[in-house]
Amino acid sequence: MKFLKYISLITIVILLYGCSDFLKEYSQDTDYARSWEDLNETLIGNCYQPVVACNEIAYSGDNDFFIHFMGDEVQETTESDDGSLYFDGKERVFGYFTWQQRVGQNDTNTGYNSENGSWTEKYKLINVANNIIYALKNVPQNTDAEKLGVIKVDGEARFLRAYYYFWLVNLYGKPYLASTASSDLGVPIKISEKVEDKLFQRNTVQAVYDLILSDLLQAETDLAQTGAQTSIYRADVTAVRFLLSRVYLYMQNWEKASEYAQKVIDVHPDLVTLSSTFGNFLSKSSVENIFSMGGSSLPSFFSDSFKAFQTSDELYNSYANNDLRKNAFWYKYNKFVGYAKVAPVTSDGKDVTDPQYYYYSYFYRWQNSLSPISDKFLFRSAEAYLLKAEADAYRGEEDDSRTALNTLRRARFVSGSNYEVKATGKDLVDSIRLERRRELALEGQRWFDLRRYSVCEKYPESNAIVHKYWYYKERNSSKKTECHVFTFEPNDKAYVLNIPQSVLDYNSEMQNNERPVRIYTVTK
Repeated sequence: MKFLKYISLITIVILLYGCSDFLKEYSQDTDYARSWEDLNETLIGNCYQPVVACNEIAYSGDNDFFIHFMGDEVQETTESDDGSLYFDGKERVFGYFTWQQRVGQNDTNTGYNSENGSWTEKYKLINVANNIIYALKNVPQNTDAEKLGVIKVDGEARFLRAYYYFWLVNLYGKPYLASTASSDLGVPIKISEKVEDKLFQRNTVQAVYDLILSDLLQAETDLAQTGAQTSIYRADVTAVRFLLSRVYLYMQNWEKASEYAQKVIDVHPDLVTLSSTFGNFLSKSSVENIFSMGGSSLPSFFSDSFKAFQTSDELYNSYANNDLRKNAFWYKYNKFVGYAKVAPVTSDGKDVTDPQYYYYSYFYRWQNSLSPISDKFLFRSAEAYLLKAEADAYRGEEDDSRTALNTLRRARFVSGSNYEVKATGKDLVDSIRLERRRELALEGQRWFDLRRYSVCEKYPESNAIVHKYWYYKERNSSKKTECHVFTFEPNDKAYVLNIPQSVLDYNSEMQNNERPVRIYTVTK
């Protein structure tokens, strides 16, 4: 279809005109990659991050910011300043925040904002991986070093392709359920390096997961031979095994999820012992980091000003007072709770007790920057313990589950406090799910967790979520006029995003996902 032809053309441009100079003297044909080093340059080229450090791999951009606004982690700011500061971009997330039938819907119901770019971006990057995997077949492998280089690049490319398909199928396909996965629609699979002039249909959820596992298992074989990476921005075998654990958990293969989580913990057990000071938890140098790609623009959405967002009261109140994450992850001023997992850029002379401290230290200063650590594509050891705890709880290994869970909690609570979870059965699973919500808050996990809990064969769970969307007298006015209250119902069909309209326009035969028309109540 025209859409995928367009994506493939973009891929060729990226291969020819990335950061590297290695193709400049050759004719413009991707077949002229002369060595595995050339393809490695393609893999790590095309740096994009402004101001802050540039990640080494041209992996993911920032088209997935919307993931944070669909769950129960964010609410509109409930207490704002005197109106001298305001956020001028709330409308961008309206369709996601209120679960509209078409997520590009604007907040006046008069038209549509741009559709989310995740579909286009991920298929572009998948095609980069496809081209690299294909081109590796034709480069020299005459020496041991050349053979090992080919294996390394192949492993990384397959890891990337698997991760992108995993992301796509969890946005646009139903959550994995073994009894229906072979008939549930996922996303189109394209693994050929060629520009294919044909109509693509959506493959099943099962087919997509089969490809993901195939790529990851091959990547594990490859990268097990090449050693650990020196950078968290390059995937090694530990990153592959981490993603395998997460994928198996989503597939409800508890044994494999536990097995791979333990493999990660065995080589990467370190956890940060928290202090009570907020800011800089998600730092590039953290001992918990295993892998990260892309950055984070999340601080620029949170502000103690009108038309802005804050951490939800429900999430903040879920932390016990002796839980150090309550102060390490969040900044609180009166009723405002700000996102502070990353370090403030500067205070501009504002003291933490100043009402405008958060605006100048986070919101304003992060607007033109991306954090060097992703708010969505991040693997860290804390999650490995949670993957292990959840998988073991489901398979009845409750002692192992509690050990993993309490190992994490010991690093998060005030020294000497009672942090141990002793629950069993459903209470243990509930404790683990709550711990995931606290620990992985606003790291791109919650929406996917809510989806998979809804179809979990053991202790399924799906609860209503209520979002309030405020309207104002004028664009630059802090005076509220009315509030529209939207409810996401248990087992709501909006767990699945609609296929972007631009894709359907090019391929009218592609089946869209069914999302309900969203109604609301009005409070003046």
